[in-house]
Amino acid sequence: MTSVSIREVAPRDGLQNEEPIPTDSKVRLIDALSETGVRRIEAVSFVHPKAIPQMADADEVWRQAKKNPDIRYSALIPNTRGAQRAIAAGFREIEVVVSASDTHNRRNLNRSTQESLDDIAGLIPLVHDAGATLEVIVATSFGCPFEGDINPERVAAIVARVHADGADRIAFGDTTGMATPRRVRDLLSAVRPDLLHFHNTRGTGLANILTALELGVTEFDASVGGIGGCPYAPGASGNVATEEVVHMLHDMGIDTGIDLDHLIKTAELAEKLLGRTLPSGVLRAGPRTRLV
Repeated sequence: MTSVSIREVAPRDGLQNEEPIPTDSKVRLIDALSETGVRRIEAVSFVHPKAIPQMADADEVWRQAKKNPDIRYSALIPNTRGAQRAIAAGFREIEVVVSASDTHNRRNLNRSTQESLDDIAGLIPLVHDAGATLEVIVATSFGCPFEGDINPERVAAIVARVHADGADRIAFGDTTGMATPRRVRDLLSAVRPDLLHFHNTRGTGLANILTALELGVTEFDASVGGIGGCPYAPGASGNVATEEVVHMLHDMGIDTGIDLDHLIKTAELAEKLLGRTLPSGVLRAGPRTRLV
């Protein structure tokens, strides 16, 4: 393996778990990330402002953000209405989330997993007719804070359903950081995603990525500074930090196309915008971890 693709999710997944910040601060973060060499950015989500007030200004953020033609920008949606907004805003890469855990799906989307799957089946033609692609993110794939362990067969059944309905891509989300290398091997032995999204809540994020790499996965989500989480899942703090992932991969001789120095500076900007210290170990260690 010589290269890995990283999708930067701080502007959406990262900021949704923080106190709301001004629109221009969100735009500054997206624009700064666009200059790091990252080739994919999850920019906003089109959700009801009462559900996720941090994303209430999604349309304005996207209108103001500079669009680098070399970057693939995407938006997350919860349902058909969100898809309509994303398409109207000009997005051609759209993600929709459904939880393997029925309890978490009801907390997150106010409907059952089956109801979400039925809605996804109906919105796929809408997305495709607009010339866009749809990625289905299966949340709580590695465990649920309400239901505990999730049987890999349940995740596999969801994947089979959305593939049959015409989904373009599949991602697995480790919503509360319950994944371990053992759980990664168990799930990926049953069903294989296009992309993996790990949290570092329990300190296993990099180990999980390394395990997935050994199993052949080459696409991952990460969030600059390690910010992020799910407001509707207790303990879902801390995505795996982009700069830590990039540092590890580059040291292994695996290319990401990302400038680590520039990425660390962007993490420092995120600290200033949020007004707090971020958890990234690379950010804390500073130049000693930077590769020559």
